[in-house]
Amino acid sequence: MINHYIIFRSLISIFFSFFLSFYLYKWMIIWNKKNNFITENIRHLGIKGEKKKIGIPTMGGLIIIISTLIPTVLFSYLNNIYIIILIITTVWMGLIGFLDDFIKIKYNKNGLSIIEKILGQIIIGVFIGAIMYFNPSINRSVNKNFLFEKNKYGFKTTIPRFFKKNKNEFNYSNLLNWFKKDLDKYTWIIFIPVIIFIIVFISNGSNITDGIDGLTAGVSLIILVTLILISIISSNKNYSSYLHCIYVPNIDETIIFSISMIGSLIGFLWYNTYPAQIFMGDTGSLTLGGIISVLLIMNRIEFIFPILCGIFLVENLSVIIQVLYFKYTKIQYKIEKKFFLMSPIHHHFQKLGYHENKICIRFIIFQIILSILSIIFIIM
Repeated sequence: MINHYIIFRSLISIFFSFFLSFYLYKWMIIWNKKNNFITENIRHLGIKGEKKKIGIPTMGGLIIIISTLIPTVLFSYLNNIYIIILIITTVWMGLIGFLDDFIKIKYNKNGLSIIEKILGQIIIGVFIGAIMYFNPSINRSVNKNFLFEKNKYGFKTTIPRFFKKNKNEFNYSNLLNWFKKDLDKYTWIIFIPVIIFIIVFISNGSNITDGIDGLTAGVSLIILVTLILISIISSNKNYSSYLHCIYVPNIDETIIFSISMIGSLIGFLWYNTYPAQIFMGDTGSLTLGGIISVLLIMNRIEFIFPILCGIFLVENLSVIIQVLYFKYTKIQYKIEKKFFLMSPIHHHFQKLGYHENKICIRFIIFQIILSILSIIFIIM
């Protein structure tokens, strides 16, 4: 059972982060009205109501980061390896997003190139993958009596039991042992690219989703609540055993970080709900996606991301389908056709005449359903 001290620190953290972000956003909005310094040029997409967004300050993700990190530093144990990883990920992804937003505002409306963004995500992916795999305080604690014994290596994670009868654990080393025995020492060659893919995919999915007032923040908030529930289960031997999750010692400390970010997002949503008074920018959206992906990996449930992060998945796929279909019709029929009226898919619904507030609420409802399904698939 989660101890009362963590509950107490969590309550302090969420209130502290909320009131801090609430105050800072109010100050940021007033300051920008006077200076007009952090206003991004709005792309003209031909969508109803887009002119109302002109002059709205961006880079609100900076305050999400600040109001998450301050209570984390104050109320969590900084010697916890998971907290260290989360802080590094937040700073790194925030830096990538900040550079992108700053270039858009000051120099080039396109910001960083896709290659530059992905390169930054790959770097943090290599770092996370290497730490999670090679750090004995992480891997040995989860894989007792297996890892770091003579000629035995790997990384265990949780999968739904319908993939594997009577067992919901999967070891990455099995992928190599299918080809040849005794290759498990090279499991990191499989593990790290998988981690890179998950981080790149989810962080870009979060970034793409940030096109409607309140959408990315609302969806991310629901996902973080789900991940807190999973952390509570994974951190307890009895809960994890009964509910068929991998027991992850010391993962409960990440609750402080996650709930601090929830408090920050609530403060952000106060000003970002339609009609938005501030945008999070890539500073916020890339950071949120990066944090969510890392929390999935830490809790050993990274393979559940297509369900839990289903909104981000669909948004990503809609862009990929649009681009591929556009190129296909151009080559095949010499006519450029679109599969969707506009991508990402939330803009498709806007083109169909749905108000962005209705789209946002329905996407959040869908995310609640996906979160419930994720928990069912994990513990079944």
